[in-house]
Amino acid sequence: MTRLRTAVLLHEGGERFSGTTGTGRTYVFGDDHAANEYSPVETLVAAAAGCSGMDVVSILAKKRQVLTSYTIEATGDQRDEYPQVLTRIDIVHVLEGTVLLESAVRRAIELSASKYCPVNAMLSAGATEVHHSFRMRCAGGELKEASGEVIVTGPNRPPDVIA
Repeated sequence: MTRLRTAVLLHEGGERFSGTTGTGRTYVFGDDHAANEYSPVETLVAAAAGCSGMDVVSILAKKRQVLTSYTIEATGDQRDEYPQVLTRIDIVHVLEGTVLLESAVRRAIELSASKYCPVNAMLSAGATEVHHSFRMRCAGGELKEASGEVIVTGPNRPPDVIA
């Protein structure tokens, strides 16, 4: 079974396009920062982070980990030559919790990057190398801090190779 994802975009002049998805969500692509218009490429970077984060919180909840704070820092390197593709994305999961094991955090990120996140799979199948890392702090019981890179996916790795 497949899911059909749709969007309709309307040109509103200049580089501005308003869009509505098949589920009724709306957004505006453009180059006007003051009007809070979205950059399509920045949106891809944010989508990769958001997709991974949704996986990670779900996996950590199943592992009975208790988060008190979770931020994802994402940066993308876009080449200057055309086509101006993203060549590298760094996704850093910054987690704090009262029950938070490093092994659980690493495994959740690994599963997201290698199996569950469709955005990462699509980007990694193309020209983009995606680095997945974390910084964590567990304040429950004995204070524990850890950080490190978990996995690198892409470039040019089709999803069936990643999984």
